[in-house]
Amino acid sequence: MRWHRWGLPTRGDEVDVVGSDEPGQRPAQVNRSELSGPAELVQARDVYGGVHFHGEAAAQERPQQLPGDVRGFVNRVEELRTLNRLLTQGDQSVDVSLSVITGTAGVGKTSVALRWAHSVLSRFPDGQLYANLRGYDPGEPAQPDQILDRFLRALGVPPSAVPADLDDRAALYRSRLAGRRVLVLLDNAASARQVRPLLPGTGRCLAVVTSRNMLSGLTTRDGGRRLTLRILAEDDAVTLLRDVTSPYRSGDDPAELTELARLCARLPLALRIAAERAASRPFMPLGELIDNLRDESALWDALTAEEDEESDAVRAVFAWSYRALNPTSARLFRLLGLHPGPDLSAPAAAALTGVRLSQVRQPLDALVSAHLLEQSSPGRYQLHDLLRAYAVDQVRHLESAEDRQAALRRELDWYLHTADAALTRTLPFNRTVPLDPPADVTPLTFATNAEADAWFGAERDNLVAATRAAGEAGLPRVAWQLAALLRSVFMHQNAFEDWFTTARIGLAAARTLGDRHGEAEALESLGKAHFQARQLSEAAVQHRAALVIRQEIGDEYGTAVSINALGLLGLRHRHLTEALSHFGESLAIFERLGNQRWRALLLSNLAETRYELGELTDAAELLDRALVVQREIDDRGQEGNSLFFLSMTLRELGRTDEARAAIESATAIAEGMSQVWLGHWLVEYARVLRASGRPAEALEAVHRAATIQRRLGDRSREAMALDGAGEAYRELGQSDEAIAFHLRAAVVHRQLGDDWQLALTLAHLAAALEDAGRREEAGQHWREAHSLLARFDDARAAALREDVATSISTSIG
Repeated sequence: MRWHRWGLPTRGDEVDVVGSDEPGQRPAQVNRSELSGPAELVQARDVYGGVHFHGEAAAQERPQQLPGDVRGFVNRVEELRTLNRLLTQGDQSVDVSLSVITGTAGVGKTSVALRWAHSVLSRFPDGQLYANLRGYDPGEPAQPDQILDRFLRALGVPPSAVPADLDDRAALYRSRLAGRRVLVLLDNAASARQVRPLLPGTGRCLAVVTSRNMLSGLTTRDGGRRLTLRILAEDDAVTLLRDVTSPYRSGDDPAELTELARLCARLPLALRIAAERAASRPFMPLGELIDNLRDESALWDALTAEEDEESDAVRAVFAWSYRALNPTSARLFRLLGLHPGPDLSAPAAAALTGVRLSQVRQPLDALVSAHLLEQSSPGRYQLHDLLRAYAVDQVRHLESAEDRQAALRRELDWYLHTADAALTRTLPFNRTVPLDPPADVTPLTFATNAEADAWFGAERDNLVAATRAAGEAGLPRVAWQLAALLRSVFMHQNAFEDWFTTARIGLAAARTLGDRHGEAEALESLGKAHFQARQLSEAAVQHRAALVIRQEIGDEYGTAVSINALGLLGLRHRHLTEALSHFGESLAIFERLGNQRWRALLLSNLAETRYELGELTDAAELLDRALVVQREIDDRGQEGNSLFFLSMTLRELGRTDEARAAIESATAIAEGMSQVWLGHWLVEYARVLRASGRPAEALEAVHRAATIQRRLGDRSREAMALDGAGEAYRELGQSDEAIAFHLRAAVVHRQLGDDWQLALTLAHLAAALEDAGRREEAGQHWREAHSLLARFDDARAAALREDVATSISTSIG
């Protein structure tokens, strides 16, 4: 019996074509006892992993996240020696796996950490992880689960395979670092609780934490070694000033440099700002600059009741440098206090200030030159947390509430319309949110998909922050619209955390506004997020709620979309008659609306359902009709999806050559557009190759498919590829290899609760065991497959049950 003919795909819809309705699932601990079979063949690659193909090694990502080294670094020789003592004389471990660098604001904690980290990079060949925990920013500090999400992705964990629970993330993070030598720099921590989940937990890695707080818990409970930075010695402070100013000034009185250092409280941040101002005025006597700063310091002394000389000195230097800016640069600086995210680009700065891009570059350069703004990477800028707090204070005092709201509105509108422009480039058929034309901003445009994708990648944190800021700033329409746009981005990345966060903000905003259309959009987004996360009960609740609203407000388009979503739920549960009814109802609405794209998509969904029912001729006819439309409107993604289903149908009809032509056309589309599609469709290509008597080539195809799915984090589809590998090995006469791959696939399908795919895989496993002469074990799997198939009442399931029953009888006989 050739069980490979029953190797069926997962469900497809308008999302599935880009791989996001059937997500990779959350990591699960794999019990080694589940992986029975030849030990040398069944190898768990990690805690949620699969089986090695011969000659395949597990991918090892080597993150390189450390920011650049510090300019103008002075002395700190003893502190660097202290840090060096954390390392052993050998190169296999560290003497202490946690160092905490503490000190007052502006004392140079980050500079010391970065200077030392760069000096010991060779001791950590497996890479570096870096996070600014933003413990003292005016906005929200970074949460440990957010940082773990980024770290895990940097370590090679696909987004969809990142656990939802904080403890699970921390456990997977420690597992990924086990046996590796990675340096982890956690900057600007607020508390031990914020840091603790981010600690590697291995003697081969080292975590360096910087904080204004003592973080005593990290030293007493976690075994960390504290290094407290003091303000610079007077000689070192003067040396820093001289090093920065000497290329531009000469003849400065050493006594005046000493006085300037005192006015800066000998804090590196203040010293650098003061030195840059002195360097930018080479012909102004240093004494005059000092008099200005002394006056500023006296003003701060009069205005503050705090007994914190260092803080007053820093604020005085900020004010002294800020007042020296020209009006345009000063306005930009204070408006930066309104920016909602951790960093920004030059176009975002232009939107914030309401000027053209060409007009913002000089002020940005001026702020960088004055050390009031840091250029963190080409084209991107960020504020030190102290400077951000100062900017927030200035914008609140010097800009009216109306002007602040207008600036924030411009910034959020820029993010909204630029996100829309990027989506127009990458996923034009996914734009369902009608926007008014931008009024006071010029959004970016994108020439290629790669440019748009890169923008989304760079701005992801800012887009989430912008959505939250819109909801908090009384701009609910912007909040729900931005959340709705981001749905189409996050669904193709399985970025569940950001997806759920923005969708819930959008839902609350739409309800605040009383916008029923926006509420339905947010409910649909939550429904899709739950669907992709395999939380099907929650998905059904959200989609039904969206449907009720859309029917109440007379939104026919939205009603049809929601009905299609219910059809996909029916298909996922294998309630095929129910799915047919929903798809038919949705199709009728879209035909009445004249929406060709959705009409073709529904024809394809109906075809898939007919295929599952075993009505192959009807399925082929529906797919032919869908393809005509998809080619007319140039919907390449859906054309590929229909070709994929057509290949499956033609293969089962015995028209193998036509099936191969269809699937080769589909994979050609995917090669140029999406690895997500390619990974899924290659499994069908392998089935066609096996049906053509070419199992060795089929093995190559599923190997590539499994590799892609592992990178994408889709465990379900990776398991299907592994099952396909087992089928190919069986046809090659290599039963032990076949058994190993089927076992691994069965473990995953069982963990995911996918009874249909589990039944198919168990049948394949039983056939391979029988080939190997292990008839008793084969019988056990035949019987479980038969029991699982009894839960389904469609014709295909009945035919499979009959085949399995025959195999059971044969095995017993």
